[in-house]
Amino acid sequence: MPDRKLLSHVDLRVRNRARAVAFYDAIFKELGATAQHGEDFTEYRFRSRDTGAGQPRVPEWFGFTQEAHANSGATRIALAAASEEEVDRVAAVLHSISAQKIEGPEHVYGYYAVFWEDPDGNRLECCYVTA
Repeated sequence: MPDRKLLSHVDLRVRNRARAVAFYDAIFKELGATAQHGEDFTEYRFRSRDTGAGQPRVPEWFGFTQEAHANSGATRIALAAASEEEVDRVAAVLHSISAQKIEGPEHVYGYYAVFWEDPDGNRLECCYVTA
């Protein structure tokens, strides 16, 4: 089976872009992403990696666009951590920025994770697979 990634990007809708930037800047700084701000969107890019076959991967990104009537759903987005310590650092950041409905970090389902909601009610987690 060829080496490939599961997702290309995540593009959320938020009601207040400035509030979302302040919230996500702290989280993605801890995960090593760099922010790029456009006229009506913000995205956080991760360094692309070589696939091992000499083909560079397209950078993965997480972003959002302001939409006045955006509604969150029950979907949860999981961000990959490089270690349990990175999950712990993200959890500390979440507490420092007053994220909503923080659960963990804890060991669940073969991985170590912290769960939370952003200011618009979008459900996220940061996890490190241990199994």
